[in-house]
Amino acid sequence: MAQSSTGNGSVAASAANYKRQNTLLLFVAGLGGLLYGVDVGLIGGALPYLEATSGLSAGQLSVIVAAVLMGSVFSTLFAGALADWMGRKKLMIFSGILFVLSIPVIALSHGYGPLFLGRLLQGTSGGLIGVVVPLYLAECLGSKVRGKGTGIFQWMLTLGIFVAALIGIYFSYRVEAMVHNAGPAALFHFKDMAWREIFWVSMPPGLLFVAGSLLVAESPRWLFRRGQVEKARAALERSRTPEQAEHELQEMAETQKAPTSGHSTGVKDALLQRKYIVPFILACVILACNTATGINSVIGYNASILMQSGLSDLQAHWGYVLFTLVNFLATIIGMQLVDKKGRRFLLKMGTSGIILTLIVTAVLFLRMEKQNVDCASAVQAMVAPDQSLDLKLTPDIAAKLLAASGHAGAIPAEDSSMAVIYSYGGFTGETTYVRAADGSASPIHITRADSLPTSKVEAIFKNPFADLQAAQTAPLKIERALVGRVPEASHGWLMAVVLFVFVSFYASGPGVCVWIALSELMPTRIRSNGMSIALVLNQVVAATLQVLFLPVASKYGYSAMFLLSAGFTVIYFLTVTFFLPETKGKTLEEIEELFAKGK
Repeated sequence: MAQSSTGNGSVAASAANYKRQNTLLLFVAGLGGLLYGVDVGLIGGALPYLEATSGLSAGQLSVIVAAVLMGSVFSTLFAGALADWMGRKKLMIFSGILFVLSIPVIALSHGYGPLFLGRLLQGTSGGLIGVVVPLYLAECLGSKVRGKGTGIFQWMLTLGIFVAALIGIYFSYRVEAMVHNAGPAALFHFKDMAWREIFWVSMPPGLLFVAGSLLVAESPRWLFRRGQVEKARAALERSRTPEQAEHELQEMAETQKAPTSGHSTGVKDALLQRKYIVPFILACVILACNTATGINSVIGYNASILMQSGLSDLQAHWGYVLFTLVNFLATIIGMQLVDKKGRRFLLKMGTSGIILTLIVTAVLFLRMEKQNVDCASAVQAMVAPDQSLDLKLTPDIAAKLLAASGHAGAIPAEDSSMAVIYSYGGFTGETTYVRAADGSASPIHITRADSLPTSKVEAIFKNPFADLQAAQTAPLKIERALVGRVPEASHGWLMAVVLFVFVSFYASGPGVCVWIALSELMPTRIRSNGMSIALVLNQVVAATLQVLFLPVASKYGYSAMFLLSAGFTVIYFLTVTFFLPETKGKTLEEIEELFAKGK
């Protein structure tokens, strides 16, 4: 009886230890996702105050915003090679240190150079984290919890975006109070302090991520490939029974010894096998289509979309906060279902819902766009000789624009709104929607200096197909000057609800599964570098769609852009339905064998 009791106690202690190790893994991974989300979301809340106090030009500010993307694209490209060279654990520590260092560089900066450097460091950190954390989780977690565990990364990423939105609206309320209760000097000082505090807030999660990365074990599969079998066994036994660890080690050995098919004799031939090429292409298609759902456009233009749909400025920003909250909560649902229902089920459900909601959004926009009057010619006539435009929309000005365009009385001037889509050469821009009845709204102000990139590097990120030199002398062209009736607030909230449904389908399906698919589908031999290439492709697609969004919207309307995204999502749905195998409950080696056998 004593021996049995001791044995049971030992088993219970081992089970508790496995649970603690898995919890630590998930905690560290979650912090990595949180940092990734903070990278994405913080600048939105900080930018208005940075713009008001830094003295930087609009071109320099746009570079500061784009610096994260620059750093992310660059580091993502090399993240796989670094993960193979340094190891997963060391790269996680390094990426966390980069993030921590970026905070004081940004928050203590006075001038363009330090700000750019700090944001570049943040982007570099984010790119590394986006590859190494899902990679590490896939290689460390057991097959029964790998889906939920990898989903933790996306869940915390959405939490980071939600927290960033809350921080932004918190400071906007404080600034609004200062406007009424303080003088110009005090207001300037508060705004200068506000954007710095927004960045300081992200320091603690960065420090925790570094500390947590120091405590976790190295990836057992990385150790095994380096010939460190005993260390790989020890790493596995931190979160598995000795029997489970031995079984996975045998699978790793069998996969590594697997002969190449046909008459393959070299590394190049080996990498052209079905078990490498097919999952790599499949992962790339999924990553590309995931962005092509339009998620980045819906996030980036969320407040603008809601304002155009009838909400006030404050209502639109609260709508965005609710949008990020729904994104966060729906991700929890996806995490709970991914290891129960499977990846294919969630992806099929998610893409189906995305297609439906994108079509509804397009229809709602089309109904509004049919009522708009394009006053581009009348506004073009108001462009100054120096190719700039200053236009204060009032009911009288709106009435004159409508009359000059041959649509006098088509829209009540006192209840009108306008946005201008314009270009200098190949670089397109868009003003925010201003309402004629809002006397406090800033005038529409368009200048070449504020609109064009300040360098060739920035020009590549804004539009790689445009000629910066030609744009320096190109005239200001008013592509569209849309005067429309401000819809009722009820219409704006209807659009908000549709977008909430859109993001709930995305978050519970593709949002959770994309990181899992990326890490699971790639065979061990090419996993790290394959993930890097697929994520770079994802970012290239995102940047291309960002470049195309305004030109397509200016020529065909926002409805066309949402229909285009629906078309891409149909491709996504078909790919998942007919080509993606179910990987739920399978080890990484078993998944690799599926592709080797053509299943």
